[in-house]
Amino acid sequence: MSLPLPSGNSIPQRKGDFPTILAALDYAATGETGLDFYDVRGNLGASLSYRQLRDDSLDLARRLLGLGLGRGARVALVAETSPDFVRAFFACLYAGLVPAPVPLPAALGGRQAYLAHIGKLAIDSRASVLLAPATVAAWFEPVAESMGLRLCGTVASLAAVEPSTEALPVAGPDDLAYLQFSSGSTRSPAGVAVLQKALMANVAGILSHGLRIRPGDRAMSWLPLYHDMGLVGFLLASLGGQITVDFLATQDFARRPQLWLSLISDRRATISYSPSFGYELCIRRAEQVAALGLDLSCWRVAGIGGDMIRPEVLRRFSAIFAGHGFDPRAFVPSYGMAEATLALTFTPEGQGLEVDEIDVDRMEHDEIAVVAHGASRRRRKVVLCGTPIPGTELEIRDAEGRPLGERRIGRIYARGPSLMAGYDGRPEETAAILSPEGWLDTGDLGYRLAGQLVITGRAKDLIIINGRNIWPQDLEWSVEQAVPEIRSGKIAAFSIEDEGEEVVVIAAEARPSAGAAEELERTIAGALRAQHGIAGRVVLLPPGALPYTSSGKLSRTAARQRYLTGTLLPAIERAA
Repeated sequence: MSLPLPSGNSIPQRKGDFPTILAALDYAATGETGLDFYDVRGNLGASLSYRQLRDDSLDLARRLLGLGLGRGARVALVAETSPDFVRAFFACLYAGLVPAPVPLPAALGGRQAYLAHIGKLAIDSRASVLLAPATVAAWFEPVAESMGLRLCGTVASLAAVEPSTEALPVAGPDDLAYLQFSSGSTRSPAGVAVLQKALMANVAGILSHGLRIRPGDRAMSWLPLYHDMGLVGFLLASLGGQITVDFLATQDFARRPQLWLSLISDRRATISYSPSFGYELCIRRAEQVAALGLDLSCWRVAGIGGDMIRPEVLRRFSAIFAGHGFDPRAFVPSYGMAEATLALTFTPEGQGLEVDEIDVDRMEHDEIAVVAHGASRRRRKVVLCGTPIPGTELEIRDAEGRPLGERRIGRIYARGPSLMAGYDGRPEETAAILSPEGWLDTGDLGYRLAGQLVITGRAKDLIIINGRNIWPQDLEWSVEQAVPEIRSGKIAAFSIEDEGEEVVVIAAEARPSAGAAEELERTIAGALRAQHGIAGRVVLLPPGALPYTSSGKLSRTAARQRYLTGTLLPAIERAA
């Protein structure tokens, strides 16, 4: 039985100050740290030191070049949380190839839908090779045949390829490192082209400004490696800081969320991240967790990001796990996106969760975040997400592109060394959001408060009714409060045009009895009228009907499209 890799190291810690991620791996390989992989029972299944990762990746790189691939060729990698995926990713980089991580089937519904999705990503990335886990590799034979791939198989299948004897290319800061497919919450996923220098600028910012790493830190992650928060935040950034990481597969976390906390406690991890729903899953299993004898006092950075931050969820988590040593000051709200490699802002160390409670009426009518007071009829709690990483600028702009002052709500723009080179092969889409001056239109809305950024929502999700800017999250949260049986994240609010008027639609996953459906609809409609003064249509859906992105985000845009095309498949529908 193998032992976990150590948290300590014999080499001086460096915080991502390398020209390329390969230079970072070359340095990390001189120490003792690396990557541990755990199974659904919490057993250590495999260990991969950074030294072994480098050796294995160099061998695989020569075998990839043995396929006759030219420099810059694309390799689609089905991103299983496993040593093979990590080896293949770095093998591509050593060989001068471009890895393009794609999702596992667990993230989507149905084999045919999954294969169609992966096929599209493979075509968009112009892949010459597709590597997948043995459990699904055979699925991709039709994709391989239609695209004429050089190889479609497992990482193990490369053992049969005669390695190239040519010298491996040397990666430089201006080389394309990898393609990161955006989450696609408001459109189809696009391949974000991340250069080596952008990656390393972001890694350095994450390590020094965001996580403030120190010797002996240890990370723990269940985040998928095809998503920027899992790939950059935990695999690449941890390597850049020579930190050992304990990995749990995303599907295993979903089955046993308490295992996340157990591994943090057992391995004495100091850094771990999750979207709000991960913390919420642990709250729901709190009774199971209580019997585990947890000690979470080691958890120094409890990161939160990836979607709108739910302050009430984090406060419940703090209250439940304070008795297990969890310190609420460990919360580190942050903000970022694939188009910025990953991170844009982090809250200061020790700040914890700081909330601004604002007047919803003023927000909707005047686009200003006014502090709620005694007379405020409707309120909303939003979370401060910190200050930009070094070298990054942020601006909040109005519809005409003019910068706005504090507490004025507008569109968020970013500029800095971590931004993408563009969407791969999509110059028009790139030009639409990335200006010649280097400003990225994030598509998000928010405001500044005391030097920190506050996110209020996605611009494309905004519902405009009679001149009011209504945030779909507010409608969803109101319904969740009124109808506890509807689980958090299982409801989508959007608007459609009907006979020249904007109409709000509330689509909620529920399983009421035939007699209870009408009462449930009345309750939802009543919450909309009482809390927001609007009417709408209620669509009750069977569990699993709402669409999500590959990274687990609710896609209101896809829900709206399915509703309009009649494919949302309601269990029952009535006007409210």
